[in-house]
Amino acid sequence: MISHPVIWGFRGSVRCWRHRAVVKAALKASDISGWRWYSSPSRVGVTGMEEILARVVVPLPTYETRDKSPPPPESNSLDFMHFYKSLDKEDRLGFLTKLSQDFGVDHKSVSELAVKLLDTQLRDLATILQVEDRLRYTLTPRYKQLLNHISRVDGGVKFLVDLRADVLEIISSKASESPHIKDLNGTLKSLLSEWFSVGLLRLERITWQSPCEILQKISQYEAVHPVRNWSDLKRRVGPYRRCYAFTHAAMPGEPLVVLHVALTENISDNIQSIVREFATLDSEEDVNKINAAIFYSISSTQAGLQGVELGNYLIKRVVRELQSEFPHMAQFSSLSPIPGFSSWLQGLLSQYRKEGRGSDLLSEQEWKEVEQATDSPSGTPALDALRKLISTSEWLRSERLSRVLEPVLMRLCAWYLYGEKRRGYALNPVANFHLQNGATMWRLNWHADTSPRGVANSCGIMVNYRYFLNETSKNSALYLQNKVVMASEQVLGLVSQFQKNSKL
Repeated sequence: MISHPVIWGFRGSVRCWRHRAVVKAALKASDISGWRWYSSPSRVGVTGMEEILARVVVPLPTYETRDKSPPPPESNSLDFMHFYKSLDKEDRLGFLTKLSQDFGVDHKSVSELAVKLLDTQLRDLATILQVEDRLRYTLTPRYKQLLNHISRVDGGVKFLVDLRADVLEIISSKASESPHIKDLNGTLKSLLSEWFSVGLLRLERITWQSPCEILQKISQYEAVHPVRNWSDLKRRVGPYRRCYAFTHAAMPGEPLVVLHVALTENISDNIQSIVREFATLDSEEDVNKINAAIFYSISSTQAGLQGVELGNYLIKRVVRELQSEFPHMAQFSSLSPIPGFSSWLQGLLSQYRKEGRGSDLLSEQEWKEVEQATDSPSGTPALDALRKLISTSEWLRSERLSRVLEPVLMRLCAWYLYGEKRRGYALNPVANFHLQNGATMWRLNWHADTSPRGVANSCGIMVNYRYFLNETSKNSALYLQNKVVMASEQVLGLVSQFQKNSKL
């Protein structure tokens, strides 16, 4: 990860390949996300917060003068931004609480207009519509004006994206249960969704000739398969690879969401062949060997844009780009990690142990093989041995243990992806993302990610979500409206085996 001073030090036309040592050092630099929580040696008092807010959050103009009021001076926005950045984490919480609570919606006026709206229901339509419009205007939080004005100053949009990241952290950490903070989050999300609508985004292909600061951010933001060094980075933007990002005019040089694609002959079944075993950096692409596009990593770079739909549109745009470049290409698929599978599995094993149902998870023959492979007696000791085995990567080094565990873990993983739900939708966030996009849960792959991270997260298993372009719209509607998961025969067969062995 890379600090801002390093990034800006690369301005101009200098190319990274001329400065390998610098890039290598930059790749090891600290995480950029840590810059947000500014430290301040002095605590800011409540009075200081009240003074700045009273000055910069101007009253909402009356309904009659809403289009005639002059905008507040730009200095209001700049003062707010500077003051907020000077606060430490605890003071930011207090500041945002005061902003959202004391400068939000005028609830008294809303109540009065709501009563008036009820009283006008027997009047003519024009009167009703006017009262509704007044009510709609009055429901605007007072601070929304300030947020709009901040977005118009240099660096204002990025500031608001980071501000929402702070608000989201407050909510997720339960640092505040205030409904006003949640309302502030909703207002920020609504504004950001408008400003970052897909029509305002620019699709950029990242190559080794892209500006150095962009390449460095691509490496630092890679969340799925970390970039190891300069040659690894060069591979990922070189032959048989494509890297695309959405950018926005208000945040120049800042990729918002990044998609890495491998161009292959067939749909890949392991990540090693994509990020670790690529033969050469200088090979020329042979179009006859490019039949499939594998989306092997998609990373959102801005925590403050959580919930603002970008990844789905990026995949669709990239598909169109690739079809234009390779008209014969017909296979589009992800090669996706399965975060959370291992922890879910440990919880399931613990639950079955507690309920005395350990024998229900595996067949009698499979339990015998586990007992022999782990040299443990039958019953609870064998279940404990299995839990311990899965929590380490030791079993990967044993061909016998790997053979014993493959059918067990593959069907358990299939059930986790297909059967485990949250409010009717896939529990696994990556599965939920691709299914919402209309993909089909197509193939589970054994020994697909043998890195320590891959084994720890998902026992080395990965999954392909296949994009059949003529079916994605229908699949997406079925999933979103009826919670139907489209899956291949392989996946459904593994799910059926799980249900049979687990007596579901």
